Amino acid sequence: MEQTTFPSWPDVAPRLIAVAAGREAADTVINGGIWVNVHTRETLADHSVAIAAGRIAFVGPDASHCTGPDTQIIEANGRYMIPGLCDAHMHIESGMLTPAEFARAVIPHGTTSMFTDPHEIANVLGLDGVRMMHDEALMQPVNIFTQMPSCAPSAPGLETTGYEISPEDVAEAMTWPGIVGLGEMMNFPGVTNADPKMLAEIAATQNAGKTVGGHYASPDLGPAFSAYVAGGPADDHEGTCEADAIARVRQGMRSMMRLGSAWYDVESQITAVTENGLDPRNFILCTDDCHSGTLVNEGHMNRVVRHAIACGCDPVIALQMATINTATHFGLEREIGSITPGRRADIILTSDLAELPIETVIARGRIVAENGSIMIECPHFAWPDSARGTVHLGHELSGGDFEIKAPEGANSVRANVIGVVENQAPTKALKTDLPVREGLVEGDGETCQIALVERHQATGGVTNAFVSGFGYQGRMAMASTVAHDSHHMIVVGTDRAQMALAANRLAEVGGGITIWQDDEELALVELPIAGLMSDSPATDVAEKAEKMVAAMQSCGCDLNNAYMQHSLLALVVIPELRISDLGLIDVRTFEKIDLLDPLE
Repeated sequence: MEQTTFPSWPDVAPRLIAVAAGREAADTVINGGIWVNVHTRETLADHSVAIAAGRIAFVGPDASHCTGPDTQIIEANGRYMIPGLCDAHMHIESGMLTPAEFARAVIPHGTTSMFTDPHEIANVLGLDGVRMMHDEALMQPVNIFTQMPSCAPSAPGLETTGYEISPEDVAEAMTWPGIVGLGEMMNFPGVTNADPKMLAEIAATQNAGKTVGGHYASPDLGPAFSAYVAGGPADDHEGTCEADAIARVRQGMRSMMRLGSAWYDVESQITAVTENGLDPRNFILCTDDCHSGTLVNEGHMNRVVRHAIACGCDPVIALQMATINTATHFGLEREIGSITPGRRADIILTSDLAELPIETVIARGRIVAENGSIMIECPHFAWPDSARGTVHLGHELSGGDFEIKAPEGANSVRANVIGVVENQAPTKALKTDLPVREGLVEGDGETCQIALVERHQATGGVTNAFVSGFGYQGRMAMASTVAHDSHHMIVVGTDRAQMALAANRLAEVGGGITIWQDDEELALVELPIAGLMSDSPATDVAEKAEKMVAAMQSCGCDLNNAYMQHSLLALVVIPELRISDLGLIDVRTFEKIDLLDPLE
């Protein structure tokens, strides 16, 4: 594996000191910019930055003493110099891209540091998959730090994954060079109940001096929440309202507020700072999940910062939440997050702090993007065949695999139905009366079928249930091998024959997303790596994703980023109701429940 080598501070400290003192010339000097100092929350005009060996050596009004005949000069021309943006919590796989192509997509948007949790691939390929993601991350020209996944399965006993992560796996990963902590601890009941396996993973992380990521997807802010915090998680991104954000920072956690493709949780929480005046240093911005269409067409962390500013946040405070706050949280304040001596030279030049046009991006001292165009290569890992052939259905499916039989003699039934909530990860647990025809339970227009198809062990298993909120019409089906977090296959449709066609198509191409209507495939996004990612360019994947969105809309779905809602319907750690290979799961009680209520 060819890794991008970047010297550590001790290796280059003598050079940095010599340049700062004027004894040696800098490699690069940025002249005449407005220095946005996220340590002091100041904007300081007419400043220069001297860079040597990929790090910042000097910042001040005059860097002429650092400048030699071979020094590259970048004229800021009065533009703002801001630190490269950091995404504090994200899943590269949600972009449907490999780390290399994800980096290529986000570098022009000013993201120079990412803290990634590859728990999607961990569910499919285990520790080997995590290592592949970690290794490709280290090859990139920007900083991609990896958190070792903590929960595969996310809820033991309620789902079956392709692989399981153990405390021994976590302890091993903590020795890898790019691992900065433990990924989101989704099994919050396990922590609150002092489950030995969960505590062992947390202990292995803390013993390594690294950060434990949190995931507390419960509205209960009483003793259960306090028990979770006492268990060790240091941050949380599952808040959806101001009270959630306040509770987390009051208990010493970092509140991570996310704006992803489908999660709009910044506006409802940032009022803790903008209206209630809480200290912003413990608030952090992140994306969590962004698909390729969002990355190509709307942006990445620049989109989140702009949104926070539009929600009333002071621009420099918003920048702190996407730079120094993140770096400090992960113990990397001396490496990234600010334009100050010794740090990696990750710098953005922009002409407007509020609108945040990303005009020049410098990473590790090199110009990597200008005016939306990338200027550098992002090397690819050689993904093996074992990472590509991961969809195993056991047999070709037919419409009969998706039949839901009604109780004998019933003309209608009352079903437990998953209710989709637009722009949020939680679902609603609904009860709906559904018709019975020829002994089979049918959808009613608003409610359609959902199935989880086992794809790791070729068991041939299909779990059938109902979902409401997509608005699908006609004879259609949508299938995806992206099915957080177990990543079996989710099929949603109004017609059982179309559901079988969609599922079989994904087995044929090795994974991805497909939409069928009236026996015709309307859209296909191939994701051959683990059934989760493509190593094609982000623009190509985004184009196919746009066709997917258009196909969903042509089938009657007008939800914002409905694909993200689809992909989370098997996430059995976020309330209220989800589907797994073991059945229908009530996440409020973490118990399997019957699909149909008993007849009265």
